[in-house]
Amino acid sequence: MKKEQLKESFIKINPQHCVPTLEDNGFVIWESRAIACYLADKYGKNDDHYPKDLQRRAIVNSRLYFDSSFLYPRLRAICYPILFEGVKEIKDKLRNDLNATLGFLNQFLEDQKWVAGDKPTIADTAILASFSSVVELGWDLSQFPNIERWYKECSILPGYEENLEGARAFAGLVKRNLK
Repeated sequence: MKKEQLKESFIKINPQHCVPTLEDNGFVIWESRAIACYLADKYGKNDDHYPKDLQRRAIVNSRLYFDSSFLYPRLRAICYPILFEGVKEIKDKLRNDLNATLGFLNQFLEDQKWVAGDKPTIADTAILASFSSVVELGWDLSQFPNIERWYKECSILPGYEENLEGARAFAGLVKRNLK
């Protein structure tokens, strides 16, 4: 919100000037999900969070792409106009789109504890980052019992509290602009 990502020094390492951006010993990468994959591969003590097995990894990747292609864009479509364009209410179409997307997430969690299997992965942390803002907006989740169960489990994930703090701040800005 302070627009620090627009400073010349930041744009030199990331011309897209998006956050987050990681610089690791001269290597620069941006986009949170790509950063998570890189960090898990480079620094992970084992492959629990980002499996080496191609089929298990493909499911994790599928969930990461679900977050970046469906969940986060639906949330952004609701929040961006409220924050920056003076929109004062959530349109029914946008509400329905997000609920349909949450329906898919609820299905992913039908027969498993985590979004990509029986252990938490970077897909859970990525989806949590998007989804926690949905929760903090006060979204009605009563039709998504699997998501509600999963969200409670997410409290064990590293960074959960920090993420929650950010989600609350973000949702507070959005709610302040609603009717």
